[in-house]
Amino acid sequence: MRALVTGATSGLGRAMAIELGRRGWRVALTGRRKEKLASAVAEVRAAQAGATGAACLELLGSVTDPETVRRHYAVVKDAWGGLDWAILNAGVGDAVDARRFSAENYRWTFETNVFGVAHWLEVVIPDMVAAGTGTVAGVASLAGYRGLPTTGAYSASKAALITMLESVRVDLVGTGVRVVTVSPGFVKSEMTDRNEAGDMPFLLETGDGVRRILAGIERGDRLVHFPWQLSLFMVHVAPNIPSAVYDWIVSRMKPRKKRPYVDESRQGRPEAGR
Repeated sequence: MRALVTGATSGLGRAMAIELGRRGWRVALTGRRKEKLASAVAEVRAAQAGATGAACLELLGSVTDPETVRRHYAVVKDAWGGLDWAILNAGVGDAVDARRFSAENYRWTFETNVFGVAHWLEVVIPDMVAAGTGTVAGVASLAGYRGLPTTGAYSASKAALITMLESVRVDLVGTGVRVVTVSPGFVKSEMTDRNEAGDMPFLLETGDGVRRILAGIERGDRLVHFPWQLSLFMVHVAPNIPSAVYDWIVSRMKPRKKRPYVDESRQGRPEAGR
């Protein structure tokens, strides 16, 4: 089996790639942080040790650049002929209160969280449709079901991603290509490490998140969201709460000040798996 994992330098992306390598899959990893990507690739290759036919591709570059994505997919096709799974996980997020509204922050967030997925969909869908098989899994978030304090850009990007994947899924009915929308709650990662623990209800360990995601994809679920406690509220309850009531409740849940990101290429803003 052949899989792509974007945003594989840390968090869920890195852990999913390692787990697939442990299963003997051929795994292609993308990321834009050279040293972290090389480290992740080394871990995947160590996990694959002894597995017949296992291989790993290291694809350095950002999902925000369509030319880079096309080049990466060409490398995958040349090596393996295509993909069975494309796990589109790369994502970014930064907390900005609307009192300091930043259009640039929205642009930066959407470039990775929405267009980064769209760039990969553009290259993998035609070949999967032609083959009559394949799975695309986009990693969204429970934050995409309703706006949350200080995360307007992140919540909006994940809402756009959820809707985009739903539309793509409907269009591909009958083609043999499956589209899975993954919406986790809080999972331990670089992005969550900067939050206060009290601001992240039902925080899951990375390995737990990986198991739930991969199990959902294997089952053929259209939607994978967890943990159930947070999913119940965000997916089924929150969308039906009247706006005035929702505003009153959620405005009192503003997170405490977050620690800043450390990023060697763009201060305060890394591209990382969740």
